[in-house]
Amino acid sequence: MPFLTAARRSLEYEWIEGAEPALVFLHEGLGSIRQWRDFPARAAQASGCRALVYNRYGYGFSDVLAEPRLGVRFMHDEALESLPQVLAALGIEAPVLVGHSDGASIALIHAGAGHPVRGLALLAPHVFVEDICIRSIVRAKHTFESSDIRERLGKYHRDPAKTFYLWNDVWLDPEFRRWNIEECLPRIRAPVLAIQGADDEYGTMAQLEAIQRQVPSRCELLELPRCGHSPQRDQPEAVLAALTRFIGSLG
Repeated sequence: MPFLTAARRSLEYEWIEGAEPALVFLHEGLGSIRQWRDFPARAAQASGCRALVYNRYGYGFSDVLAEPRLGVRFMHDEALESLPQVLAALGIEAPVLVGHSDGASIALIHAGAGHPVRGLALLAPHVFVEDICIRSIVRAKHTFESSDIRERLGKYHRDPAKTFYLWNDVWLDPEFRRWNIEECLPRIRAPVLAIQGADDEYGTMAQLEAIQRQVPSRCELLELPRCGHSPQRDQPEAVLAALTRFIGSLG
């Protein structure tokens, strides 16, 4: 895969050809290009849009984390410094951001800062920290340290241990319990589609309700039954249908 430079880091990316607007996929806290599986390609084909999928710093085969750890504002750093440089490097203007979990939060911060976007499609977004999320992240740490998940993550990430802890350490930092991006929401002008799994172990509909309550633009919520933290994997057909309708409504 090709690489680009953003925020002084080499980042791996993949293009899917198509028309405007571009779809830009922002992965979750332990995600990568390959962990999206075929969902970006299917979304591009269904909508006719071109698509960008890339690995953030510390993920996939992008540059490995050099610092001991990231700071609690790591999603702000990504949204306000790295993502604008990624888009500029590839000539992308006013994309539809398709974010999952941390990637959805990054999309909200980016749009709330006034960067031009055509729309936001958010899968299991976080706008504040819930107890259910912290409990699940504690369990994830135990699982990582007592099972073969390190080897399984090694299929997707150059240094799976560093990738795991760059996510896990920040979310378990006591200072991170005060993390909240609701101040970004009233400044978002693009239409929003927000999707939540009813069985998500990392968050609840309270996240989506906060978004709908505070975003002044059109905001559509979708709760999916029998669905956990990854709607695009647990309910791909429903997510694809909703996403295709949403993109078509953007004009």
